[in-house]
Amino acid sequence: MVIDLEGKEVKAMLMTNKTNQDRKMYSAIFMLSSWGFVIVIASFLFLYVGHKLDELLDTSPNFMFGLFFLALFACIGRLYQDAWLKRKDV
Repeated sequence: MVIDLEGKEVKAMLMTNKTNQDRKMYSAIFMLSSWGFVIVIASFLFLYVGHKLDELLDTSPNFMFGLFFLALFACIGRLYQDAWLKRKDV
């Protein structure tokens, strides 16, 4: 690395490094917020489908709870899998 008398190249390198760190931080925050959104939407969708199945088959809360927990565990499992693969980037 060549440093000129005013130190402009050093400042440029430091600014680039800080920008990359900010991007990684915002990327992680965005990923977590999007996973939260997916968990909520999937849970309510499966809860609704389970409720409709319970009405159709006259099986009080069985399908509703079963599909709700299925969606919850599947989404959390995918979140864990995604975090496990991305842990090498940190």
